Amino acid sequence: MLALPEIWQMWAVFAIVAVGVYFYVRETFTIESISVGIIVALMLFFHVFARESTLDTGTLLSGFAAPALVTIMALLVVGQGMFQTGALEGPIVQVNSSLDKSPRLTLLVVFAVAFAVSMFMNNTPVVVMFIPVMAAMATRLGKKASRYMMPLSFISILAGMTTLIGSSTNLLVNDVLVRTTDFELSFFTQFVPGICLAVVGAAYIIIMAPILLPEREGLETEINATGHQYIAQIRVTQNHPLVGARPVAGLFPTLRDVTVRMVQRGEISKLPPFEDPLEAGDVLIVAATRNSLSKLLSSQPEYLKGMLDIAGFNNGGDVSADTIVISEAVIAPGSRMIGRNIEQIGFRRQTGTLVLGIQRRSRMIRKRMLDIRLEAGDVLLLFGYDRDMRALRNDRDLLLLDWSMVEIPDIRKSMLARIIFIATIVCAATSIVPIEIAALGGALGMIATGCLNIRQAVRALDMRIFLLIGAAFAMGLSLEQTGGAAFIGEGVVNAFMPYGNQILIAAVFLVIAFFTNVISNSAAALLFAPIALEISAQTGIDPIAMVLTVIFAANCCFATPIAYQTNLLVLGPGHYKFSDFIRFGGPLIVLLWITYTLLAPVFFQL
Repeated sequence: MLALPEIWQMWAVFAIVAVGVYFYVRETFTIESISVGIIVALMLFFHVFARESTLDTGTLLSGFAAPALVTIMALLVVGQGMFQTGALEGPIVQVNSSLDKSPRLTLLVVFAVAFAVSMFMNNTPVVVMFIPVMAAMATRLGKKASRYMMPLSFISILAGMTTLIGSSTNLLVNDVLVRTTDFELSFFTQFVPGICLAVVGAAYIIIMAPILLPEREGLETEINATGHQYIAQIRVTQNHPLVGARPVAGLFPTLRDVTVRMVQRGEISKLPPFEDPLEAGDVLIVAATRNSLSKLLSSQPEYLKGMLDIAGFNNGGDVSADTIVISEAVIAPGSRMIGRNIEQIGFRRQTGTLVLGIQRRSRMIRKRMLDIRLEAGDVLLLFGYDRDMRALRNDRDLLLLDWSMVEIPDIRKSMLARIIFIATIVCAATSIVPIEIAALGGALGMIATGCLNIRQAVRALDMRIFLLIGAAFAMGLSLEQTGGAAFIGEGVVNAFMPYGNQILIAAVFLVIAFFTNVISNSAAALLFAPIALEISAQTGIDPIAMVLTVIFAANCCFATPIAYQTNLLVLGPGHYKFSDFIRFGGPLIVLLWITYTLLAPVFFQL
């Protein structure tokens, strides 16, 4: 076997890292392919040219078993459980309902809720849950969605700076700190400097968003413009939110996006304009879009139970952990269902699914949905478990529209998901158990209680994040082993140390902030954490100060959509261009850099 001198080993590792970064930036191949390629290249290099090195194959792959990565994956599952059960939908809807009373205050409250949740939860599911809320608020305020989508992503990123589990970056850097020193970050070590940066960033967003962000139509406008009305019905059960609801000018304000066409009270049918308050046992015949019905099902458990109760779907409280979906199906020509109503067909018994609504364009229907006799071409809005819905593909009486199938939150378990989430946070924050145990326990709790099934949990484990972090771990270990981290640290110290520790920290922050917008925050953090600790060893600066510098700089992923997942999530709904992120996010990075540089002597003893 060949053995290169140590200096050449260092430069060879630099070359491998540089090539990897180049391909990450160019996006010629997928992130997964590039990450695996980097790992293979490093393993092959150390096997052939550095056999005497302590970096064997097992060590290079150790990143995949790092407690930080395990914690991140477990927290992704916990976040998916919150998303899957709609645990945040109820509070969000309640806040959104006050929009007309105080629009600006409501908007600030929604952003504050997104910030608070992002402090303790992976940002991706938070942004996913808030995107439709922001789109709806923009429509009702007469604004464009592009004014709110990017601020939503940036607010969640700023919140992630404040706690140890607020961002995967924080956990990864802490793992490097624990592995190489005797120090460790606590749950709230970074809270004070993090909240200071977050306040400055939030102020910038509030002031500059109306000036720098474009006004473009969002996807919500396009979707709503093509929405078709379904005839559906809602049963007002005991303790239902509609019990006692009084009409205003003949309409029910609570059902803002739904048109009530008839109220069936026993044998009496009431037509608009309505005058009497609703009572338990009333059945509302409504016209609503698919989107409106989905929002009702996701808003409060009573709406879901009321609809399920109509067809006996809620027999004894079905606790199946299978995914709940909504889809559409067309009554086929020659179908045996033609001329019969839903009850006569025994639709629920035959298919295992529930008809939420019927769409018929030929005429307006004012009768109980279950009394409507079906015709060829009628579109049924179906609700049920994924396994039952997919079984309809072979039904010759129905043409299932697979492309229309979407999952909806099973909000019957939303309270259980909230309890598990809070317990996970409390255990991690109070150090009752190590954070990785708290995260794994939370993930297990979500699965064991049926908030998630195994397939949903596995889907939450993003393979791109998994492989990217594994590759970044391998690159960081290689730089440490070959002296590359010490070489860069020494160069930075020699260049900036004459100007003082404050300028040195400012330089490190700026370099990391640049790379985090090029190769993603996780990769930048893992690459520069060893370098920052080397600088600490050479200068005597507190290792905690250098590690927090890496954390805050790596979280400054505002200038490109590829820097962080939430930026990619809002790219489409906001109809943004690449340049929009540079124009709005670039100055934010500079502002946070200046703020951190000025406050560093206050935060740390420099």
